[in-house]
Amino acid sequence: MLKSLFFLLRIFVFWLLYFGLDRLIFIIIFYKKIAMIPFKEVMATFYHALLLDLSMTAYIAVIPLLGYIFWLLSGRKSVTLSWINVYNLTLIAFFSIISVINFNIYREWGSKVNSKALGFAIDSPTVAIASSASSPIGLSIAALLMLIVISYFLHKLVVTNKITLSSSPIWLRALVALLLIALNVMILRGGFRGSPITQSMAYFSEDQTLNNAAVNTEWNLMRSVLSARMANKNPYVYLSNQQADAIIKDLYAVKKDTTINILKTKRPNVVMVIIESFTADVTKTLGQEEGITPHMDSLFKKGVLFSKIYASGYRTDKGILATAAGYPTFASGSIVKWPEKMQKIPAIAQSLYRNGYETSFYYGGESEFDNYKAFILGHNYQHLVDRKDFKSDNMQSIWGKFDEAVFARQVADLGKMKQPFFSTTMTLTNHEPFTLPRKPKFPGDDNPSKFKSTANYTDSCINAFLNNARKKDWYKNTLFIFVADHGHGLPKNAYEIFMPQRYHIPLLFYGDVIKDEFIGKDFSNVGSQADIAATLLAQLDIPATEFVWSKNMLNPYVKPFAFFSWENGMGFIDQQQCVTFDTVGNVVAYDSDAENKQQSALTLSYAKACLQKIYQQFIEL
Repeated sequence: MLKSLFFLLRIFVFWLLYFGLDRLIFIIIFYKKIAMIPFKEVMATFYHALLLDLSMTAYIAVIPLLGYIFWLLSGRKSVTLSWINVYNLTLIAFFSIISVINFNIYREWGSKVNSKALGFAIDSPTVAIASSASSPIGLSIAALLMLIVISYFLHKLVVTNKITLSSSPIWLRALVALLLIALNVMILRGGFRGSPITQSMAYFSEDQTLNNAAVNTEWNLMRSVLSARMANKNPYVYLSNQQADAIIKDLYAVKKDTTINILKTKRPNVVMVIIESFTADVTKTLGQEEGITPHMDSLFKKGVLFSKIYASGYRTDKGILATAAGYPTFASGSIVKWPEKMQKIPAIAQSLYRNGYETSFYYGGESEFDNYKAFILGHNYQHLVDRKDFKSDNMQSIWGKFDEAVFARQVADLGKMKQPFFSTTMTLTNHEPFTLPRKPKFPGDDNPSKFKSTANYTDSCINAFLNNARKKDWYKNTLFIFVADHGHGLPKNAYEIFMPQRYHIPLLFYGDVIKDEFIGKDFSNVGSQADIAATLLAQLDIPATEFVWSKNMLNPYVKPFAFFSWENGMGFIDQQQCVTFDTVGNVVAYDSDAENKQQSALTLSYAKACLQKIYQQFIEL
C-alpha cells in the first residue's frame, strides 16, 4: 500500500515544481524591480511560497485522490489511470496561460491577476485585448512556451499513472482513505491553525514584488473570484465601530460652513472633462516633464489649479465614480459591479438636473463597458453619446473614437442645449495600446514614448476643443473642469502601485466665469478627486450634504487630506505625511515619515477607518 501512495506524492512533487518554475519566470521578468535586493532574500521567495503552493496542489489533487480511493477500495491489485495525463496536461496549458496573463496584468496594474481581470476577459474580450496590446508579445509567447514545454517534460519524468494497489483488509484500506482525505483537507486549508490559509501567509519581505511573487497565482485568482461574490461581509474591519466612526467624524468635521467664491455667477454652464490616465507626471507644472502637455501647462496659469489632488483609485471605473459622484474606492471591489447599489449613491448630474441644468455625457467608447451606462443613465444624464452614435468609422481606434472626434461632437451639440447645461466628457485615447490618428510626437515603440505621444495628442485635442468653444455664445458663461480619471506608472516608470505619486493627478477649474483675482491661483492643500462634487456644488450654492465622502476644498476650515486605494491596499495622505498599507500582507507598504512612529500609527488609523467605513456603507446600500 505504501508503494501505491507514491502515485499521489508524485503529483504533489510535480505541481510544486511547476509553481516554482512559474515563480522563477516571474522573478526573471521583473528582475529590474528587485535588482538591489540580496540574492538570499530573493531565493527566500520559494520557501515562503510553499504553503500556498501546497494548498493549490491539494485542490488540484482532489480528483486524482478520489480516483485513487475508488480503486483502492475496489480490491483491484493494479490499475492504469490514463486520464491523469490528460487532466494534468490540460491544467498545465490553462495555468500557463493564466501565468502569462498575470505577468502582463502585474506590469500594468501592480497586482496579480484577479476576478476583475477575469471579468474584463469574459464580459469585454475586445477591451481586454486592447488593454493588453501594449504588452510585450514576444516575451509573453516565450514565457508561455517555456512553461508548457518544460512542464511537459517534467510531467513525463515525475508523474506516473500506474498504481499497484494493496491486498490489505478492507478496514485498513478504508482507514487509509479517510486519512488521505483528512491530510489533503489539512494541506488545502494550510494546516491545523484556527484560521484558514490566506495570501498574507506568503508575505515575508518589505519589497512588494517579492511578496507578490510568493503568492500562488492560481490560488490568488481562485480566492479573488470567490471573494468577489461576498459583497455582504466587510473584509476590512480594523477598528471598533465607535473608533472608526469617531475618526471619520473628526476628519470631515468643519468648524464653519463657508467657501471662497471664485466664480462670477452662481449658474454657469459646467463642462467636466475626465481625461484618461492623465497623471500629474505628464505635465511640466506638476511632473517636470518637458513638451508633453504644453497647452494644459498654459491653462494652469489661466485658471484655478488644485496642485495636490490624488485619484481615488487606479482604474477608470473607480475614477468616474469618484469624480462624477464623489464616491471613493474600497480596495478590492468596485461598486460598478453592483448596479442596484450604484443607483443609490448621489451624483453631480442629479444635483444639477434638479436645479434646472440640462445634462449630457460624451464617451468615444462603448458605454456598456464596466456598467458605465448604468451609472450615466441612472443618475439623470439626459443625453448619452457614445461610440455607436458616430455614423462614420473614421477617427477610430480599437477602444473607440479618438478624442478630437468626441470633442468636436460635443462642441456641436452644446449649442443646441438649454442653458445652463452640465456636460461630461470622458476621453480614451491615452490608453493602452496608445494608438494615434497621426504621427507621434515622441518616436519609439517603447511604452513610455507611446504614452507621452498619446498624452500630447489629448492635450492638443483639449486645446482645439477650447478654441472651438470660444467661438460659441455659451462659452463666456461656462466653467470647465479638467481632471484625470486616475494616475499612471508611465511615463516615468518610477512609482509602484502603493506609492502616492502613482495617484497624483491635475485638477483645473477654467473659464471666463472665474473672477479675475483667482486667475493663476494655485490651491496647494491636499485633496481628493472625490472632493470635486462638494467643491463645485458650493460654488453653485447647491447643497452637497448627500455627498458624505466629498469635502469642499475651497472651505478654509476643511481638513486637507486624500484617501486612495488599489486592488490589495489603501493609502492616506495629508499635508504632513503619507502612509499606504497592503491589506493582504497586513504590512505598511510606504511611509513618507517612517521615523515618526506615533504620527505613522495615527495616519494609518485614518486610512483603516476610511476603508472600513466606506466598505461598510457599500454593504448597507
